Amino acid sequence: MRKIFVETSQIRIRNTKEEDLDFVVTSERDPANAAYVDQWGIDKHSKSLTDKDILHLIIEDRTNNNKVGYMIVAGLQNPHHSIELKRLVITTPGKGFGREVLRLMKRLAFQELDGHRLWLDVRCSNDRAHNLYKSEGFKDEGILRDCVLYNGKYESIIMMSILENEIEKI
Repeated sequence: MRKIFVETSQIRIRNTKEEDLDFVVTSERDPANAAYVDQWGIDKHSKSLTDKDILHLIIEDRTNNNKVGYMIVAGLQNPHHSIELKRLVITTPGKGFGREVLRLMKRLAFQELDGHRLWLDVRCSNDRAHNLYKSEGFKDEGILRDCVLYNGKYESIIMMSILENEIEKI
């Protein structure tokens, strides 16, 4: 497992531990987040902690050391250097944590993980996240129509990416 520990004055990002998984599952099942992220059981999260192709990371507020989210990054072994931001959940929205995490993630993907492309998908109904990604330089690549079934309704997702040569200054 690749060890990650990065921080700014606002947040700290570190590898997820088994004892963090209750927080992770509770966070993604929270109604504020469940509409926007796939639901994994604790077993799947646990297995991902030792998967060499995945980084499972906890986000902490440095002012009080509280957990404020988590993210899952995949594609560490992708031969095309295409890194996926598979999941980003922030439990305390509106404080700038999401933007700060994205900026650190871009630096991590392109400088430490040897990525050429950082990509993600966002549900069309998640305007807040879509606008954040666009403001951080991600470009819309296309829409996968009605590909997610949530609460009995089909939803579409927007594929987005940013390339290493599109980063002005990390």
